[in-house]
Amino acid sequence: MKNPLLQDFNTPPFTVIKEEYYKDAIEKAIAIAKEEINEIVVNTDEPTFQNTTVALDSTGEKLDRITSIFFNLNSAETNEEIQKIAKDISPWLSEFKNDMILNADLFKRVKAVYDQKDSLTLTPEEEMLLEKQYKGFSRNGANLDDDKKSELRKLDAELSKLSLQFGENVLADTNAFELLLTNEDDLKGLPDGAKEAAKLLAQQKDKNGWLITLDYPSYIPFMTYAENRELRKKLSIAMGKKGFQKNDHNNEEIVLQIVKLRHQRANLLGYNSHAHFVLEERMAETPEKVLSFLNDLLEKAKPAAEREFENLENYAKNLDNIDRLEKWDGSYYSEKLKKELFDLDQEALKPYFKLENVIDGVFEIANKLFDLNFEEINSIDKYHEDVKTYNVTDAKGNFVSHFYADFHPRPGKRNGAWMTSYKSQQIKNNVNDRPQVSIVCNFTKPTETKPSLLTFNEVTTLFHEFGHALHGMLANTTYKSLSGTSVSWDFVELPSQVLENWCYEKEALELFAKHYETGETIPMEFIQKIKESATFHEGMQTLRQLSFGLLDMSWHSGTPENINSVKDFEKEAFSNTKLYPDVAKNCMSTAFSHIFQGGYSAGYYSYKWAEVLDADAFEYFQEEGIFNKTIASKFKDHVLSKGGTEKPMELYKRFRGQEPKPEALLKRAGLLTA
Repeated sequence: MKNPLLQDFNTPPFTVIKEEYYKDAIEKAIAIAKEEINEIVVNTDEPTFQNTTVALDSTGEKLDRITSIFFNLNSAETNEEIQKIAKDISPWLSEFKNDMILNADLFKRVKAVYDQKDSLTLTPEEEMLLEKQYKGFSRNGANLDDDKKSELRKLDAELSKLSLQFGENVLADTNAFELLLTNEDDLKGLPDGAKEAAKLLAQQKDKNGWLITLDYPSYIPFMTYAENRELRKKLSIAMGKKGFQKNDHNNEEIVLQIVKLRHQRANLLGYNSHAHFVLEERMAETPEKVLSFLNDLLEKAKPAAEREFENLENYAKNLDNIDRLEKWDGSYYSEKLKKELFDLDQEALKPYFKLENVIDGVFEIANKLFDLNFEEINSIDKYHEDVKTYNVTDAKGNFVSHFYADFHPRPGKRNGAWMTSYKSQQIKNNVNDRPQVSIVCNFTKPTETKPSLLTFNEVTTLFHEFGHALHGMLANTTYKSLSGTSVSWDFVELPSQVLENWCYEKEALELFAKHYETGETIPMEFIQKIKESATFHEGMQTLRQLSFGLLDMSWHSGTPENINSVKDFEKEAFSNTKLYPDVAKNCMSTAFSHIFQGGYSAGYYSYKWAEVLDADAFEYFQEEGIFNKTIASKFKDHVLSKGGTEKPMELYKRFRGQEPKPEALLKRAGLLTA
């Protein structure tokens, strides 16, 4: 049979793809892309925007399609064979990227167009394409001499391998841990739904009893409700020592190698540090600005966080005579205190958040804001039976996007939630080629007696990822490299985080928060309590996020040569944000996938940065009405559809009429009085 990955296809042909097809397809797709690049290089005509800039943006399409399928499955439906292939192909892709960027003849043509940019009549999008393309070369070694280019290639190949190994080790440690409970007393405090899910998990593995794992739908309810403190401790320590155990999956040396190689790479390219290199192309621009931003927020949040922690510790002492509040106590006592203060029980909310209803709700909100319609279809391939597929159309019935949604955990799927795409939007040959967008989450599976019922946190997670999906779906740019979520990393979280705000609004909740048995709409008192409790422990939550951002900047903005102990370095980085006692067996960095496997290195601050944007943006909606079509249209026209075609601050100001102000965030977080 011909390799289906090398045939022309619209949606990914998952059902006919065999693992042995990938290497052959990627090898051939690299050869095709090289030939496309060579055609630009050997063109004897003078370099122009059309025959060089646009031509280069159009190369590698087949390779992009194949690798997007492969790496998405490596995250959502992996196995040993796929992981082995990933290790084999990652150096190929690294080498191909370097072959292109370090191709002196190609860069000569790109630079020739860039040098005449002031005399060309270009649209803002064309200017951005030209600038990004030129910087893509100049920032990645095109101006280096041959010896340094060779050194860069080695660094990139090694970093690619290490990043993959890091992720595999985290997944292996996650899957290796199981807590099998055979005494029902050990489950005391756990809601019925969580107990039932644990029993089902044990049955699926042919075990008697209740099985608790490090997958979030299993881990979080146990940490929040289980009365057995020793078992909470056991689970918490297991979660905290991923990649930090004396086994084959230890990530300590990998972390040190990654930060040192990143630093060497940055120095080679003429930058002081990896953070200086990364931030040059972000809204924040410099490590100094990021540290100033984080420390400014820290100064405002820390007093509140310390007060909240002291209150929580006193509460635990009074309630259960706990000497010292430990990390495995935080969620448990926070939930109890929250319930007491606001009379709000997360478990009482869950029946109102049946997964299917929440999906319908987010679709209806997208319809009210952006005139989108979602129709579930079974006419396109899926990679797993859990995946749902949809056609997305606009008010006039025009096709907007394909949408994939994968909601439940399984052994071959990494923890967490993310948005991805199988095809980017672009305008090609006068045809607007629409995107294929996917979100992947890990929500509790339905049981024999209950549908999938979400916690309120899971509801906001779904809205968050769907906000990213809207950014991809509503893309309307000419060039694929500027489309959808191809924006500055500290701007990419705005669409996702702003959509979370609708979860707290009566007008939005009444659309979908209906009891799964009675159909009763969520009572007004619950909505009021959700709003009131939204800022509960916001100081501690803010401090936690800032600690991650500061840890990331510590790893990437200094000189890592003399770091010998990952744990000691991390303790020092956390010193100013520490609330809970340190746990000697635990280390966050060894499982900090965002910065050592994902794309957030020197960029974790962007979650908080985007919160400033999203609070400011949502304040605008609140002023005019949360379903105000005029404001929604401005957001769609100036943010969601524009991708990376202009500088983010310009797009934001066009939507908002002004630069964002941090006051909206501080007010929303209860860290500033209105």
